[in-house]
Amino acid sequence: MTKFLLTHPIAGIATIALFAASCTTEGTGEVALGHSDHPMDHHSNARPSEASITHLDLDITVDMDARRIEGSASYDVVRPGRAGRIIFDTEGLEILGVTIDGVGEAAYRLGPKSFLGQALEVDLPPEAERVRIDYRTGPDAKALQWLAPHQTAGGNAPFLFTQGQAILTRTWIPVQDSPGIRFTYTAKVRVPTGLLALMSAENPQRISADGQYTFRMDQPIPAYLIALAVGDLEFRGLGARTGVYAEPSVVEKAAWEFADTERMLEVSEDLYGPYRWERYDVIVLPPSFPFGGMENPRLTFATPTIIAGDRSLTALIAHEMAHSWSGNLVTNATWDDFWLNEGFTVYFENRICEAVYGQDYAHMHHLLGHQDLEATVARLKAKGQTADTHLRLDLTGRDPDEGLTDVAYEKGFAFLRAIEERVGREVFDGFLRDYFDRFAFQSMTTDRFLDHLRINLLEPHGVTMDVAAWVDGPGIPADAVVPVSDRFIKVEAEMERWMAGAPARDLITTEWTTHEWLHFLRALQPGIGAARLAELDQAFQFTASGNSEILAVWLDQSIANDYGVAYERLDQFLTTVGRRKFLVPLYQRLLETEKGRIMAQTIYRNARPNYHSVSVRTIDELLAWKDTSPPVDF
Repeated sequence: MTKFLLTHPIAGIATIALFAASCTTEGTGEVALGHSDHPMDHHSNARPSEASITHLDLDITVDMDARRIEGSASYDVVRPGRAGRIIFDTEGLEILGVTIDGVGEAAYRLGPKSFLGQALEVDLPPEAERVRIDYRTGPDAKALQWLAPHQTAGGNAPFLFTQGQAILTRTWIPVQDSPGIRFTYTAKVRVPTGLLALMSAENPQRISADGQYTFRMDQPIPAYLIALAVGDLEFRGLGARTGVYAEPSVVEKAAWEFADTERMLEVSEDLYGPYRWERYDVIVLPPSFPFGGMENPRLTFATPTIIAGDRSLTALIAHEMAHSWSGNLVTNATWDDFWLNEGFTVYFENRICEAVYGQDYAHMHHLLGHQDLEATVARLKAKGQTADTHLRLDLTGRDPDEGLTDVAYEKGFAFLRAIEERVGREVFDGFLRDYFDRFAFQSMTTDRFLDHLRINLLEPHGVTMDVAAWVDGPGIPADAVVPVSDRFIKVEAEMERWMAGAPARDLITTEWTTHEWLHFLRALQPGIGAARLAELDQAFQFTASGNSEILAVWLDQSIANDYGVAYERLDQFLTTVGRRKFLVPLYQRLLETEKGRIMAQTIYRNARPNYHSVSVRTIDELLAWKDTSPPVDF
């Protein structure tokens, strides 16, 4: 997943799974995690040391009018100790019945409600190997966003998409919802005729005449990577193994924007080994999607806000593609180990971008991320949440969504970059390729990775570094590598010229990319004033920008300097775009003044129905939302 809570001011229980007997990876002396040895997961009720799922057959009907999914989830089960029960995660589901193949109806119990949902405990007779759960989703399933036709690009058909990470798959499928439990799946999905259904699996490329679709995912994945989208969609091929799905009015723009996708895939394989998922396709979702992208295997879910018309924001595709190795192939075993997914992916993303777009691009991308990290660390420390600046987290008793910040992404990347600096790129590339091969389709804990790092890289190359400072220490260690960007130095020189009185229209900006504009706008001095912003706007048309990254930073500066010309665009942007990366900083900025607070409440009342539950939860809390204020004009 791309960073979803950028905190730069202008960018932006239960049940414990016990270790059982372990097996050893041949020739390495390292512990390999199987179905019976799973680390503690604070965020799942499952007990995989007793019983775990290995395969899912999903059979569901999607009712777009009733906004409900109904059907069955049938699981193959393994029980290392022949336990008499299996426990699933659910939240808000109506359980219609549970049966055991060859036996009949099974006794089951739902546990008490908590922020983890409810445990579903099913009794297993000695011969049980397969469990079927009949169910339907509730009206407020957090993973599901149902969109009316007017909330889509085409305006002609309803739309549905799911978002499972971190612990939301349990709201639309009864499942063992832990990232450390992997399984294969098939699905039969029935939708209204005229709509295309897609999943994180083998996908059709055309609409079915009868609205029935079948899917297969032969590679084992964790529950958070099961995904479904249903809508008026078309497909365009990008290369031999790549393509894009989008609404008809968007698909050609998306195909042009993502033209480098096949090249990125080739570069990725050159770096770190074969792509093991057969196809890499992208679906462009409606703008309410709460993240930049989600790395659902075979089918990245992407926001339309990366379609800028100049291919300048496609680093997001590189990021989600990199997850095909770091995250989907080798997966964090718990959400406390989230940096193992995202830090590796940001490193990999940077390498892809360097190979495709050049070192200057990669350095600028790195520096913008470092700015985000510095701002995030400062914010967390100011709030007394210093422990959340560690790479290894302790999210016990918390929704994991609360702890998944820029730290996992950018500090994780910085840690790997610091290792590369010590051992050299060639050696580090060999280490990473072996890592992805050796632990393919396995779960990884922080301790397990650190042991592997020490035994296979640091000690053989005589490298000493303060690993503890990176993993379990606060903030940004002093040995972080921060590149120098000649292009940013030139941007800063133009900023100085403008601040010294040079007209904005005379600044040398003709070859600037999105990265350079972001660096320029982020560097504007606090309280510069609306008049100076007006000069920039007249020269560069920021308020009318079609680049969402630039626009979001510009709108933040407009709020900070009470540049009223941009307020209509701010209203439109916050009402139509649900990407949380943009929403949080803008609403936070509005809350700094009484005028802004009233604006925020008024805009949010209209915008809230367009947001996914992930964004709603965050903004409700931020605004202490109560829909009692009368409409206000501003």
